[in-house]
Amino acid sequence: MTRSEIIRRDFKKNDDIRDAGLSTPEAIMRFDDICYGENETWHLLDVYRPKSVSGELPVIISVHGGGWVYGDKERYQYYCMELALQGFAVVNYTYRLAPEYKFPAPIEDTAKVYEWVLDNASKYEFDVKHVFAVGDSAGAHILGMYMALLTNIEYESILVKDYGINLSHKIVTRRQIENLDLHDRQKELVVNAVGLNCGIYKLESGDELLYDYLENHGSKQELDYMDITRYINKDFPDAYMMTCYGDFLMNQPKHMIRIFENENVPYVHKVYGSADNELTHVFHCDIRSEAAKLCNKEQCEYFKTFT
Repeated sequence: MTRSEIIRRDFKKNDDIRDAGLSTPEAIMRFDDICYGENETWHLLDVYRPKSVSGELPVIISVHGGGWVYGDKERYQYYCMELALQGFAVVNYTYRLAPEYKFPAPIEDTAKVYEWVLDNASKYEFDVKHVFAVGDSAGAHILGMYMALLTNIEYESILVKDYGINLSHKIVTRRQIENLDLHDRQKELVVNAVGLNCGIYKLESGDELLYDYLENHGSKQELDYMDITRYINKDFPDAYMMTCYGDFLMNQPKHMIRIFENENVPYVHKVYGSADNELTHVFHCDIRSEAAKLCNKEQCEYFKTFT
């Protein structure tokens, strides 16, 4: 079996155990299997809202993890509905995976989702001036890369030239507005802050997953493009970055902290659990655990400081 096949088998087994017996909370209104692009198999999303609140709600857009090769919105539905119960409209989407689809497929799909949110704001009562995003593991990398592309015109130009990526200039970050550095973009959807959870930010050659994700299997140029710390600037959104004791990616945030401090990007760095009470990678998706409840509540409270 390839590494991707092993991940798909093992992650699915663990996720099935984690989510066994869970169901949609009575307090949640959900809209399922909405097509946001051309591919009716992959380009699907759900929207979750608390039934108790009418009118516009701030939005959280979730990018699932899975090593670029595994996962979909079904695997993240219970976690995302937990966020919705905190007072948000949550958009939970599936994107194209490797090895069937190489980079930049997840970035292209993520861009389509943000455009869909903007285009459908009235129908689903999205407050598009208060948009937030969360991503974990590889999803944090996808989210971080998309935010870097939105805020670094040179980085965007490189990937437009080499990959044909097309981004909407109607989507900006709050810090772009504050820094008056809009690159002539219209301020229609504003990303206020992001949650980067148990993420990977700096890739290294030799990882077998890169053979599936990247066309040239992790060439020096590809690894440079994938290193989002090279392209973060002062306009990158405020970040709530968390990991935990027991997370095999626990040392990854140091790469982001260094660049955040160099670029004066405000951030919060949280490490959950302890040396004597280790958690697991992406523990926050296990919504029945006390650690997940605490983490998700604190991250949502952080987002609310921007509304």
